Amino acid sequence: LAKTIERAQYSFKKKFKRDRRAIRDANDRLMGDHRGVGIHRADIVIEAIFEDREVKRKLYADIEPKMKTGAILATNTSSIRLEDLSDCLNDPGRLVGLHFFNPVALMPLVEIIHGEQSDETAVQKALAFGRNIGKLPLGVKSSPGFLVNRILMPYIVEAVTMLDEGIPPEVIDRAATDFGMPMGPIELADAVGLDICKHVAEILSEALSMELPANLKSLPKDRLGKKSGQGFYQYSKGKPIKNKKASWPEPQLVQDRLILRMLNEATACLREGIVREKDLIDAGVIFGTGFAPFTGGPLEYIRNTGIDALSEKMQRLEDQFGERFRRDAGWELL
Repeated sequence: LAKTIERAQYSFKKKFKRDRRAIRDANDRLMGDHRGVGIHRADIVIEAIFEDREVKRKLYADIEPKMKTGAILATNTSSIRLEDLSDCLNDPGRLVGLHFFNPVALMPLVEIIHGEQSDETAVQKALAFGRNIGKLPLGVKSSPGFLVNRILMPYIVEAVTMLDEGIPPEVIDRAATDFGMPMGPIELADAVGLDICKHVAEILSEALSMELPANLKSLPKDRLGKKSGQGFYQYSKGKPIKNKKASWPEPQLVQDRLILRMLNEATACLREGIVREKDLIDAGVIFGTGFAPFTGGPLEYIRNTGIDALSEKMQRLEDQFGERFRRDAGWELL
Protein backbone atom coordinates (compact mmCIF):
# COMPACT_ATOMS: atom_id res chain seq x y z
CA LEU A 1 0.00 0.00 0.00
CA ALA A 2 2.86 2.38 0.81
CA LYS A 3 4.36 1.86 -2.65
CA THR A 4 0.96 2.52 -4.25
CA ILE A 5 0.58 5.81 -2.39
CA GLU A 6 4.15 6.71 -3.32
CA ARG A 7 3.39 6.12 -7.02
CA ALA A 8 0.22 8.20 -6.72
CA GLN A 9 2.14 11.08 -5.14
CA TYR A 10 4.68 10.89 -7.97
CA SER A 11 1.82 11.06 -10.49
CA PHE A 12 0.34 14.11 -8.75
CA LYS A 13 3.69 15.93 -8.90
CA LYS A 14 4.09 15.03 -12.56
CA LYS A 15 0.56 16.15 -13.44
CA PHE A 16 0.36 19.37 -11.42
CA LYS A 17 4.07 20.24 -11.67
CA ARG A 18 4.66 23.36 -9.53
CA ASP A 19 1.06 23.83 -8.37
CA ARG A 20 1.69 22.94 -4.73
CA ARG A 21 -1.91 23.52 -3.68
CA ALA A 22 -3.24 21.09 -6.29
CA ILE A 23 -0.65 18.50 -5.24
CA ARG A 24 -1.56 18.97 -1.58
CA ASP A 25 -5.31 18.73 -2.25
CA ALA A 26 -4.85 15.54 -4.27
CA ASN A 27 -2.75 13.99 -1.51
CA ASP A 28 -5.34 15.00 1.10
CA ARG A 29 -8.05 13.14 -0.79
CA LEU A 30 -5.98 9.96 -0.87
CA MET A 31 -6.40 7.78 2.22
CA GLY A 32 -4.86 4.36 2.75
CA ASP A 33 -7.35 1.78 4.04
CA HIS A 34 -5.92 -1.72 3.71
CA ARG A 35 -8.51 -3.17 6.11
CA GLY A 36 -11.46 -1.69 4.23
CA VAL A 37 -12.98 -0.03 7.29
CA GLY A 38 -14.29 2.84 5.16
CA ILE A 39 -16.19 0.68 2.68
CA HIS A 40 -19.54 1.42 4.36
CA ARG A 41 -19.15 5.13 3.48
CA ALA A 42 -18.20 4.66 -0.18
CA ASP A 43 -20.58 5.54 -3.02
CA ILE A 44 -18.49 3.45 -5.40
CA VAL A 45 -16.03 0.63 -4.70
CA ILE A 46 -13.62 -0.20 -7.55
CA GLU A 47 -12.10 -3.69 -7.67
CA ALA A 48 -8.86 -3.84 -9.63
CA ILE A 49 -7.28 -7.22 -8.87
CA PHE A 50 -5.88 -9.86 -11.24
CA GLU A 51 -8.06 -11.38 -13.98
CA ASP A 52 -9.15 -14.41 -11.99
CA ARG A 53 -12.88 -15.05 -11.80
CA GLU A 54 -12.85 -16.95 -8.50
CA VAL A 55 -10.51 -14.52 -6.73
CA LYS A 56 -12.78 -11.63 -7.70
CA ARG A 57 -15.90 -13.48 -6.53
CA LYS A 58 -14.24 -14.24 -3.18
CA LEU A 59 -13.44 -10.56 -2.73
CA TYR A 60 -17.03 -9.56 -3.56
CA ALA A 61 -18.38 -11.97 -0.94
CA ASP A 62 -16.18 -10.22 1.62
CA ILE A 63 -16.92 -6.59 0.76
CA GLU A 64 -20.59 -6.58 -0.35
CA PRO A 65 -21.98 -6.98 3.20
CA LYS A 66 -19.99 -3.87 4.19
CA MET A 67 -21.37 -1.72 1.35
CA LYS A 68 -24.25 0.67 1.86
CA THR A 69 -27.53 0.37 -0.02
CA GLY A 70 -27.25 1.95 -3.47
CA ALA A 71 -23.46 1.87 -3.56
CA ILE A 72 -21.91 0.71 -6.83
CA LEU A 73 -19.46 -2.17 -7.07
CA ALA A 74 -17.28 -1.57 -10.14
CA THR A 75 -14.84 -4.09 -11.57
CA ASN A 76 -11.84 -3.11 -13.67
CA THR A 77 -11.88 -6.48 -15.44
CA SER A 78 -10.57 -6.28 -18.98
CA SER A 79 -12.17 -9.44 -20.34
CA ILE A 80 -14.49 -11.31 -17.92
CA ARG A 81 -18.26 -11.02 -18.52
CA LEU A 82 -20.16 -9.40 -15.64
CA GLU A 83 -22.61 -12.31 -15.67
CA ASP A 84 -19.75 -14.60 -14.65
CA LEU A 85 -19.06 -12.40 -11.62
CA SER A 86 -22.42 -11.05 -10.45
CA ASP A 87 -24.19 -14.30 -9.54
CA CYS A 88 -22.36 -14.41 -6.19
CA LEU A 89 -23.85 -11.06 -5.13
CA ASN A 90 -26.99 -10.48 -3.08
CA ASP A 91 -27.62 -7.44 -5.29
CA PRO A 92 -26.21 -8.27 -8.75
CA GLY A 93 -27.66 -5.04 -10.12
CA ARG A 94 -25.01 -2.99 -8.35
CA LEU A 95 -22.16 -4.54 -10.39
CA VAL A 96 -20.87 -2.58 -13.38
CA GLY A 97 -17.60 -2.62 -15.27
CA LEU A 98 -15.22 0.32 -15.09
CA HIS A 99 -12.40 -0.67 -17.42
CA PHE A 100 -9.51 1.80 -17.49
CA PHE A 101 -6.59 1.62 -19.93
CA ASN A 102 -2.90 1.88 -19.11
CA PRO A 103 -1.33 4.26 -18.48
CA VAL A 104 -4.49 5.43 -16.72
CA ALA A 105 -3.21 8.99 -16.22
CA LEU A 106 -2.75 9.41 -19.98
CA MET A 107 -5.43 7.26 -21.62
CA PRO A 108 -8.75 9.18 -21.85
CA LEU A 109 -11.12 6.25 -22.43
CA VAL A 110 -12.93 4.22 -19.80
CA GLU A 111 -15.35 1.46 -20.79
CA ILE A 112 -18.51 1.46 -18.65
CA ILE A 113 -19.77 -2.12 -18.83
CA HIS A 114 -23.42 -3.00 -18.30
CA GLY A 115 -24.47 -6.62 -17.79
CA GLU A 116 -27.83 -8.33 -18.13
CA GLN A 117 -28.61 -7.65 -14.46
CA SER A 118 -26.94 -4.25 -14.09
CA ASP A 119 -29.28 -1.65 -12.65
CA GLU A 120 -29.73 1.23 -15.10
CA THR A 121 -29.33 3.78 -12.32
CA ALA A 122 -25.98 2.22 -11.40
CA VAL A 123 -24.88 2.35 -15.05
CA GLN A 124 -25.84 6.02 -15.38
CA LYS A 125 -24.01 6.85 -12.13
CA ALA A 126 -20.92 5.05 -13.44
CA LEU A 127 -21.07 7.03 -16.70
CA ALA A 128 -21.35 10.26 -14.69
CA PHE A 129 -18.43 9.17 -12.49
CA GLY A 130 -16.31 8.63 -15.61
CA ARG A 131 -17.11 12.14 -16.85
CA ASN A 132 -16.48 13.69 -13.42
CA ILE A 133 -12.94 12.29 -13.26
CA GLY A 134 -12.14 13.72 -16.67
CA LYS A 135 -12.44 10.54 -18.74
CA LEU A 136 -14.32 9.71 -21.93
CA PRO A 137 -16.87 7.12 -20.74
CA LEU A 138 -18.08 4.61 -23.32
CA GLY A 139 -21.12 2.46 -22.54
CA VAL A 140 -20.38 -1.13 -23.57
CA LYS A 141 -22.38 -4.36 -23.30
CA SER A 142 -20.96 -7.18 -21.19
CA SER A 143 -19.33 -9.67 -23.52
CA PRO A 144 -15.91 -11.35 -23.75
CA GLY A 145 -13.28 -8.61 -24.10
CA PHE A 146 -15.97 -5.89 -24.25
CA LEU A 147 -15.09 -3.53 -27.15
CA VAL A 148 -11.41 -2.58 -27.08
CA ASN A 149 -9.82 -5.91 -26.08
CA ARG A 150 -12.30 -7.77 -28.28
CA ILE A 151 -10.88 -5.91 -31.29
CA LEU A 152 -7.28 -5.65 -30.07
CA MET A 153 -6.59 -9.29 -29.14
CA PRO A 154 -7.17 -10.85 -32.61
CA TYR A 155 -4.70 -8.25 -33.94
CA ILE A 156 -2.08 -9.22 -31.33
CA VAL A 157 -2.75 -12.95 -31.78
CA GLU A 158 -2.33 -12.62 -35.56
CA ALA A 159 0.96 -10.82 -34.98
CA VAL A 160 2.23 -13.61 -32.72
CA THR A 161 1.02 -16.19 -35.25
CA MET A 162 3.24 -14.50 -37.84
CA LEU A 163 6.13 -14.71 -35.38
CA ASP A 164 5.50 -18.47 -35.25
CA GLU A 165 5.80 -18.49 -39.04
CA GLY A 166 9.25 -16.90 -38.85
CA ILE A 167 8.36 -13.33 -39.77
CA PRO A 168 10.68 -10.96 -37.86
CA PRO A 169 9.01 -8.92 -35.09
CA GLU A 170 10.47 -5.72 -36.54
CA VAL A 171 8.70 -6.37 -39.87
CA ILE A 172 5.39 -7.00 -38.11
CA ASP A 173 5.65 -3.85 -35.99
CA ARG A 174 6.75 -1.75 -38.97
CA ALA A 175 3.72 -2.90 -40.95
CA ALA A 176 1.46 -1.64 -38.16
CA THR A 177 3.18 1.71 -37.63
CA ASP A 178 3.30 2.30 -41.40
CA PHE A 179 -0.49 1.97 -41.35
CA GLY A 180 -0.68 4.59 -38.61
CA MET A 181 -0.74 2.62 -35.36
CA PRO A 182 1.22 4.33 -32.55
CA MET A 183 3.08 1.11 -31.67
CA GLY A 184 3.46 -2.27 -33.32
CA PRO A 185 1.56 -5.26 -31.87
CA ILE A 186 4.69 -7.17 -30.84
CA GLU A 187 6.13 -4.26 -28.88
CA LEU A 188 2.64 -3.59 -27.48
CA ALA A 189 2.32 -7.18 -26.25
CA ASP A 190 5.70 -6.86 -24.54
CA ALA A 191 4.63 -3.57 -22.94
CA VAL A 192 1.34 -4.97 -21.64
CA GLY A 193 3.04 -8.14 -20.38
CA LEU A 194 3.01 -11.47 -22.19
CA ASP A 195 1.48 -13.21 -19.17
CA ILE A 196 -1.44 -10.77 -19.24
CA CYS A 197 -1.82 -11.11 -23.03
CA LYS A 198 -1.87 -14.88 -22.68
CA HIS A 199 -4.47 -14.80 -19.91
CA VAL A 200 -6.81 -12.45 -21.80
CA ALA A 201 -6.32 -14.41 -25.04
CA GLU A 202 -7.21 -17.64 -23.23
CA ILE A 203 -10.45 -16.10 -21.93
CA LEU A 204 -11.38 -14.77 -25.37
CA SER A 205 -10.37 -17.97 -27.17
CA GLU A 206 -13.09 -19.88 -25.31
CA ALA A 207 -15.81 -17.50 -26.52
CA LEU A 208 -14.49 -16.54 -29.96
CA SER A 209 -12.95 -19.84 -31.09
CA MET A 210 -9.60 -18.08 -31.36
CA GLU A 211 -6.60 -20.40 -31.45
CA LEU A 212 -3.58 -19.37 -29.40
CA PRO A 213 -0.25 -19.34 -31.28
CA ALA A 214 2.61 -21.46 -29.95
CA ASN A 215 4.60 -18.43 -28.78
CA LEU A 216 1.79 -17.60 -26.33
CA LYS A 217 0.90 -21.15 -25.34
CA SER A 218 4.40 -22.10 -24.20
CA LEU A 219 5.48 -18.93 -22.43
CA PRO A 220 8.67 -19.20 -20.33
CA LYS A 221 8.25 -17.77 -16.82
CA ASP A 222 11.23 -15.46 -17.26
CA ARG A 223 10.01 -14.06 -20.59
CA LEU A 224 7.14 -11.78 -19.65
CA GLY A 225 7.96 -8.78 -21.82
CA LYS A 226 9.39 -5.37 -21.00
CA LYS A 227 8.90 -5.80 -17.24
CA SER A 228 11.20 -8.85 -17.15
CA GLY A 229 13.74 -7.45 -19.62
CA GLN A 230 12.90 -10.07 -22.24
CA GLY A 231 9.81 -10.82 -24.25
CA PHE A 232 9.52 -11.08 -27.99
CA TYR A 233 12.25 -8.42 -27.91
CA GLN A 234 15.20 -8.12 -25.55
CA TYR A 235 15.32 -4.86 -23.59
CA SER A 236 18.15 -2.56 -22.64
CA LYS A 237 17.39 0.34 -20.28
CA GLY A 238 13.68 -0.18 -20.93
CA LYS A 239 13.94 0.00 -24.72
CA PRO A 240 13.58 -2.89 -27.19
CA ILE A 241 16.65 -3.96 -29.13
CA LYS A 242 15.55 -4.08 -32.77
CA ASN A 243 17.18 -5.20 -35.99
CA LYS A 244 16.54 -2.23 -38.27
CA LYS A 245 17.59 -4.25 -41.32
CA ALA A 246 14.97 -6.98 -40.76
CA SER A 247 12.92 -7.60 -43.90
CA TRP A 248 10.27 -9.85 -45.43
CA PRO A 249 9.29 -10.31 -49.08
CA GLU A 250 5.57 -9.50 -48.57
CA PRO A 251 5.21 -6.55 -46.13
CA GLN A 252 1.78 -5.59 -47.53
CA LEU A 253 0.45 -9.07 -46.74
CA VAL A 254 1.69 -8.68 -43.17
CA GLN A 255 -0.16 -5.36 -42.85
CA ASP A 256 -3.34 -6.78 -44.38
CA ARG A 257 -3.38 -9.70 -41.95
CA LEU A 258 -3.03 -7.36 -38.97
CA ILE A 259 -5.49 -4.66 -39.95
CA LEU A 260 -8.19 -6.87 -41.46
CA ARG A 261 -8.40 -8.91 -38.24
CA MET A 262 -9.27 -5.67 -36.44
CA LEU A 263 -11.71 -4.52 -39.10
CA ASN A 264 -13.54 -7.84 -39.12
CA GLU A 265 -13.85 -7.89 -35.32
CA ALA A 266 -15.15 -4.31 -35.35
CA THR A 267 -17.96 -5.34 -37.71
CA ALA A 268 -18.76 -8.27 -35.39
CA CYS A 269 -19.09 -5.80 -32.51
CA LEU A 270 -21.41 -3.70 -34.68
CA ARG A 271 -23.58 -6.73 -35.44
CA GLU A 272 -23.75 -7.77 -31.78
CA GLY A 273 -24.59 -4.28 -30.54
CA ILE A 274 -21.61 -4.21 -28.17
CA VAL A 275 -21.76 -0.41 -27.98
CA ARG A 276 -25.07 1.34 -27.34
CA GLU A 277 -24.38 3.91 -30.05
CA LYS A 278 -22.74 2.25 -33.06
CA ASP A 279 -21.07 5.50 -34.15
CA LEU A 280 -19.03 5.34 -30.94
CA ILE A 281 -17.29 2.11 -31.98
CA ASP A 282 -14.83 4.14 -34.04
CA ALA A 283 -14.19 6.61 -31.22
CA GLY A 284 -13.74 3.81 -28.70
CA VAL A 285 -11.22 1.95 -30.85
CA ILE A 286 -9.25 5.13 -31.62
CA PHE A 287 -9.05 6.24 -27.99
CA GLY A 288 -8.62 2.72 -26.61
CA THR A 289 -6.11 1.23 -29.05
CA GLY A 290 -4.64 4.22 -30.87
CA PHE A 291 -6.08 2.92 -34.17
CA ALA A 292 -4.78 5.32 -36.85
CA PRO A 293 -6.85 8.44 -35.96
CA PHE A 294 -6.70 9.95 -39.45
CA THR A 295 -8.74 6.99 -40.77
CA GLY A 296 -11.72 7.91 -38.60
CA GLY A 297 -11.72 4.48 -36.97
CA PRO A 298 -12.15 0.93 -38.30
CA LEU A 299 -15.73 1.21 -39.55
CA GLU A 300 -15.12 4.58 -41.19
CA TYR A 301 -11.96 3.16 -42.77
CA ILE A 302 -13.99 0.32 -44.29
CA ARG A 303 -16.54 2.76 -45.73
CA ASN A 304 -13.88 5.08 -47.16
CA THR A 305 -11.60 2.36 -48.55
CA GLY A 306 -14.48 0.42 -50.06
CA ILE A 307 -16.38 -2.60 -48.76
CA ASP A 308 -15.95 -4.52 -52.02
CA ALA A 309 -12.17 -3.99 -52.21
CA LEU A 310 -11.64 -5.03 -48.59
CA SER A 311 -14.02 -7.98 -48.96
CA GLU A 312 -11.90 -9.27 -51.84
CA LYS A 313 -8.81 -9.08 -49.61
CA MET A 314 -10.68 -10.92 -46.87
CA GLN A 315 -11.61 -13.68 -49.31
CA ARG A 316 -8.01 -14.09 -50.46
CA LEU A 317 -6.81 -14.26 -46.86
CA GLU A 318 -9.50 -16.79 -45.96
CA ASP A 319 -8.45 -18.95 -48.92
CA GLN A 320 -4.83 -18.78 -47.78
CA PHE A 321 -5.08 -18.81 -43.96
CA GLY A 322 -8.47 -20.20 -43.06
CA GLU A 323 -11.73 -19.34 -41.31
CA ARG A 324 -10.38 -16.64 -39.03
CA PHE A 325 -10.49 -14.34 -42.07
CA ARG A 326 -14.08 -15.21 -42.99
CA ARG A 327 -16.01 -11.97 -43.40
CA ASP A 328 -18.42 -11.35 -40.53
CA ALA A 329 -22.09 -10.73 -41.28
CA GLY A 330 -21.63 -7.30 -39.69
CA TRP A 331 -20.12 -6.02 -42.95
CA GLU A 332 -23.66 -6.02 -44.37
CA LEU A 333 -24.69 -3.39 -41.80
CA LEU A 334 -22.21 -0.77 -43.06
